[in-house]
Amino acid sequence: MNIMKTPFHLMLVPTLGCPARCSYCWSSEEGSPIMSIETVKAVVRWMRDFQDNPVTITFHGGEPLLAGAEFYREALPLLSEGLSSLTPSFAIQTNLWRMTPEIAEILAEYSVPVGSSIDGPEQINDRQRGTGYFKKTMRGYEIARAHGLDVRFICTFTSQSVEAKEEIFNFFLKNNLTLKLHPALPSLRNDKPEEWALSPEKYGELLLYLLDKSLEHIHEIEVMNINDLCRCVFTRHGNVCTFADCMGYTFAVGPDGDIYPCYRFIGMPEYAMGNVSDNPGREELAESPAWKLMHRFRDFVDEECKECPHIRYCRGGCPYNAITPAKGEISGVDPHCPAYKMIFDEISDRLNTEMFESPMMEMGGFGAKRERMKPGIMSLVHKMVSR
Repeated sequence: MNIMKTPFHLMLVPTLGCPARCSYCWSSEEGSPIMSIETVKAVVRWMRDFQDNPVTITFHGGEPLLAGAEFYREALPLLSEGLSSLTPSFAIQTNLWRMTPEIAEILAEYSVPVGSSIDGPEQINDRQRGTGYFKKTMRGYEIARAHGLDVRFICTFTSQSVEAKEEIFNFFLKNNLTLKLHPALPSLRNDKPEEWALSPEKYGELLLYLLDKSLEHIHEIEVMNINDLCRCVFTRHGNVCTFADCMGYTFAVGPDGDIYPCYRFIGMPEYAMGNVSDNPGREELAESPAWKLMHRFRDFVDEECKECPHIRYCRGGCPYNAITPAKGEISGVDPHCPAYKMIFDEISDRLNTEMFESPMMEMGGFGAKRERMKPGIMSLVHKMVSR
């Protein structure tokens, strides 16, 4: 692999604090430490020396808007100008509660797309994210949109909300919202970790349902997961972090400057690989236990999944999902593997049928009309490449 040609993704987590209290997430206080501008400057120095790939920088959390307008007013030009040789682009993942016209103007100046979270209609959303969440997020959404920001939503499906999948899908369809779904995982900080978790079987069924709904409404809604899954099968290459060999070109920096393999590990000191203030090189990070653990997972997948037809573009799923429930041991792949197999098998079967078995024309000789066929996997692929 030519590392120089691989896009680089850096997640900056200004704080682990969050004002929301989502039932399936962990509690976090608003008073959690905020990343200092000195740490941002250290990130610039580290990144300049560390690699020279094009870089996407995503502000994540916790709730990154808790850092405030002044943080972004200083941080964005520091990163943009200091890393100009890496042609940086930016994104932010936020619940939008603290979105203000001032912050929206700053983000718009740097063309920062916004990812947020809504789990469907207000009643369903607030049942699992907390009373008032929906209104606060939609208020921030209106401010963001009024300032020209592109906003897309992640929808977390839980063991409870999945039973209302049709209502949730129709909510996104009716409101002309792009849908990206996330399955609720067993909480690592809850005495009832499985209470909200979506089982692999239910997750697989949900993906199959959304595949059919994506095709049924192909020109009306974008379901990002379905697009990504189809792209994986068609290109034979994982193209989103869950299905990519991400170690080495995806890192996260916590509020104190510690470097982790992914933002999901932040707050777990055993997964820290170094600190930006020390300006560590790749060789130094590679000596850390966390780096070695992630690479052992890669080797495990090579052996464990070698007979799987989807190994090239699945890569055992998310290492975090596989490693953290096992308390740092490598004993299996991503627990959602059965769901991934269900949807990858279905897409592969349909794609093969479309490409090699479907009739192109009605019988009837020269001049016959083309058969009017329902949109299929190739229709989604064509839609993606023709943008």
